[in-house]
Amino acid sequence: MRAALHALTDELKRLKASGVREVAVSEASLVALRRAVRGMSGNTAVAAGVGAAPPSPSTTPEKKTLGENPKRSGVVAESPAASVRTPPAPSAPVSSGLLPRTTPSKEVGVASKPEVPAFPAPPVVALPPGDKQTRWKALLRQVTEDPVCRAHVRPGKKIVLGVGSLDAKIFFCGEAPGAEEEEQGEPFVGPAGQLLTKMIQGMGLSRSDVYIGNIMNWRPELPLSSEGVQYGNRPPTPEEMAYCLPYLKAQLEVVNPELIVALGSTATQGLLGAGSFKTLGEIRSQWKLFAGKPVMVTYHPSYILRNPTNRSKRAIWEDLLKVMERAALPISEKQRTFFLDK
Repeated sequence: MRAALHALTDELKRLKASGVREVAVSEASLVALRRAVRGMSGNTAVAAGVGAAPPSPSTTPEKKTLGENPKRSGVVAESPAASVRTPPAPSAPVSSGLLPRTTPSKEVGVASKPEVPAFPAPPVVALPPGDKQTRWKALLRQVTEDPVCRAHVRPGKKIVLGVGSLDAKIFFCGEAPGAEEEEQGEPFVGPAGQLLTKMIQGMGLSRSDVYIGNIMNWRPELPLSSEGVQYGNRPPTPEEMAYCLPYLKAQLEVVNPELIVALGSTATQGLLGAGSFKTLGEIRSQWKLFAGKPVMVTYHPSYILRNPTNRSKRAIWEDLLKVMERAALPISEKQRTFFLDK
């Protein structure tokens, strides 16, 4: 149950970061979640924050806001319980002073964002002369030997650099590795990565034809549970992304793609700068510029995993059609009509 609550908290944070301001939740789900939290915690203060008396029954789901201004988004995502205040992270000791800490919140039952220690100046990347493979291997060596990167990777996990063709026209850029990625040392291999692979195949390409990377080279840390497991993910901070950004730029220098596809709000903020937009919907499907390369802004594949409708699939697909056109890839009539409602 603890894992499920952590997964729920992470999903709500990701929805909010993606610009979603409301979710629909049934009264039955609220009651079940309150019961679960009361059963897990002996802390009456936490129970009071989560298990307050339920509102009067209603036959229609409630809409609960995820942000201060719900009018900015008309998207309503389905979630089992969204208005409930999230319980604090497990109080297991953090093994390293470099790992983020969760600070007490003034509001009982609300876990504040983890504090991340100050970072040193971003690394200077000087690639050696030679062919692309030689330069990429030198970059991989520098990343894996970087003391800051190594300090943020938990024992038994891996630093993650991009993969794919060093001659790719298209560079897909995400935000950070997740649980599966830090296990395998490769970006986008979990459920969202598998969906990204299908999207690439829909474009008439394969993973080996493109380059796939992240701004971050390690999984952003959260405190471990008593079992020594990190549940859920968090978006990287601007400071974390700023430190890793030179490594992303170095990958772009080696691959020299024609264009970049920014996957999701956090990755787009990492490329365009924090505060460059309020919600992804404002700039989605638009061409921007990073390091001299055109950038197509679109949703993260996890958006479809949370909202698997033809409408959401078509929104991303229309962005990929623009990418295909700009990369001079052939587009069949069948491809042009993918995910259109019949």
